Amino acid sequence: MSWGTELWDQFDNLEKHTQWGIDFLERYSKFVKERLDIEQNYAKQLRNLVKKYCPKRSKDEEPRFTSCLSFYSLLSELNDYAGQREVVAEEMGNRVYGELMRYSQDLKGERKHHLQEGRKAQQYLDQCWKQMENSKRKFERECREAEKAQLTYDRLDNDINATKSEVEKAKAQLYLRTHTADESKNEYAAQLQSFNSEQWKHFNNAIPHIFKNLQDMDERRTVKLGETYRSFAEAERRVIPIVSKCLDGMVSAAKAVDERRDSAIVVESFKSGFEPPGDFPFEDFSQNLSRTGSDGTISNTPKGDKERERDGGPGLRTDNKHAMSRTKNKLWLFGKKPKSPSFSPPPSSSSYLCSSPLFSSDLVSYYLSQIKTAAPKLSLNLRDLRRGVKQEAPSLEDFSHLPPEQRRKKLQQKLDELNRELQKETDQRDALNKMKDVYEKNPQMGDPSSLQPKLSETNCNIQRLRSEIHKNESWLSEVEGKQSSRGDRRLSTDNHHHTPHGRESPEGSYTDDTNQEHHTPLRRPNPSQPGLPNHDPHEFDDEFDDDDPLPVIGHCKALYSFDGKDEGTLVMAENEVLYIIEEDKGDGWTRARKQNGEEGYIPTSYVEITIERHGKGAVTYI
Repeated sequence: MSWGTELWDQFDNLEKHTQWGIDFLERYSKFVKERLDIEQNYAKQLRNLVKKYCPKRSKDEEPRFTSCLSFYSLLSELNDYAGQREVVAEEMGNRVYGELMRYSQDLKGERKHHLQEGRKAQQYLDQCWKQMENSKRKFERECREAEKAQLTYDRLDNDINATKSEVEKAKAQLYLRTHTADESKNEYAAQLQSFNSEQWKHFNNAIPHIFKNLQDMDERRTVKLGETYRSFAEAERRVIPIVSKCLDGMVSAAKAVDERRDSAIVVESFKSGFEPPGDFPFEDFSQNLSRTGSDGTISNTPKGDKERERDGGPGLRTDNKHAMSRTKNKLWLFGKKPKSPSFSPPPSSSSYLCSSPLFSSDLVSYYLSQIKTAAPKLSLNLRDLRRGVKQEAPSLEDFSHLPPEQRRKKLQQKLDELNRELQKETDQRDALNKMKDVYEKNPQMGDPSSLQPKLSETNCNIQRLRSEIHKNESWLSEVEGKQSSRGDRRLSTDNHHHTPHGRESPEGSYTDDTNQEHHTPLRRPNPSQPGLPNHDPHEFDDEFDDDDPLPVIGHCKALYSFDGKDEGTLVMAENEVLYIIEEDKGDGWTRARKQNGEEGYIPTSYVEITIERHGKGAVTYI
């Protein structure tokens, strides 16, 4: 149906309807704006929540328990989920809200234009109608005047007393009025014809055209609303795959929680390495007492045994149940601590087995001192475990304040760090030696003596690190030797103990063999004279003996030519393009490969390098 034909007389109602349509569009725009504000606030609150429960941590505070790692993975996925909510808000802002606001302004302008055209057409028709009305009133007035002139002429013509001049005058007036009435009649007929024509055009051409434009505008508004409804839903649909991945990541994090692994980490973190205290021997303080026949009720010792005790012979029998009940509080780590003076470590297992009862008090003192030192540490560790924070003990260089197992781990970690630093310093020294040799053979490239202070400093650092490594190795050997001696005294069930998976040997390699781990020597560089670089003339050749070629990490263009006379260097011509297989490590040389597969070192300052980082498209220009 067409508004122009069906609603030709509803101009005012159509004006109200189109205004309502624009108001509804703006109302929906406001709804979308509030919705995207909710999404933005929701994403912001989620990010703040993640930031609150996932603060920045130092390296020592990194979580190790699977429950903690899973929780932080869940927080990471939640942060990604918050990012998707921001994407939804951005999509709604650009594709829905922004589009609706622009379209609303266009509709307002178009509606105003069409209504102005309608008003103009109506005003023109009203003007035509007024002209026709004026000509009609004029014709009516002139006819009445002509009728009066006719009556006057008839009266004078029939009056015998009227003069001839009066009759002629009345006749002339009648003629004039009749002529004017005829002219007014013609004019009224013309105006009426013109008005009818304009009115037909108005209701059959102008108004239908204007109303048709209004109808098209309103239908486009309706279609636009449907499209924005769809865009509103598509904004949510687009993020569903990523949101599903986030939720799958949360489920995977939940499945990664391993209670056995967490229990093993607790054991690994708080294991002291001490052995549980053994049985307390019976101490007989009644040996020097002179007993009578009535003293038999004091002791449960049989008579034959008393005689043997009196004679000083063997055969002392003890009531184990009675002795254990007396010492029950002493054996329990969390019970009342005995008050006993500290004593030096006990003798070896062989001397303990062959010792007489006279030395039993020394063993008791030793074990009680072990209990007094182990119980406070264990209780402190348990309190820290309940709080979820491990308190650091006072730091000593040899970690002697820690239990044996924890001390061994700390020393192993320190050895690994020192080995990495030593390797770094050794690489720097080798690079400086290479640069020095190049400067000696090509003085125009630099002064060799300028590298001597740096070389001396590097050699000093190497000597210091080697000394530190040797010292820590001695401490580690001491701890591992003590643990091996303790392991010899353990029960047969302890022989099934294996080294925890993932423990590093002093070389930094992983092994499951305890003996291999303890006795593997540390790989050290060959000793060199202090202050002199340890230069191997074939060190360049060794680097190219690899079976598998190094991967290409970038390319370079030669800015200048290079003769490559030195061993291990590569000849290149100006503007030649080469592949980069190893970056500059700070010595001024870059390892490159030619198109024919030849490899060698080239001066970094002679080329323009482009490094491609992991194939992600991020390119670094040097």
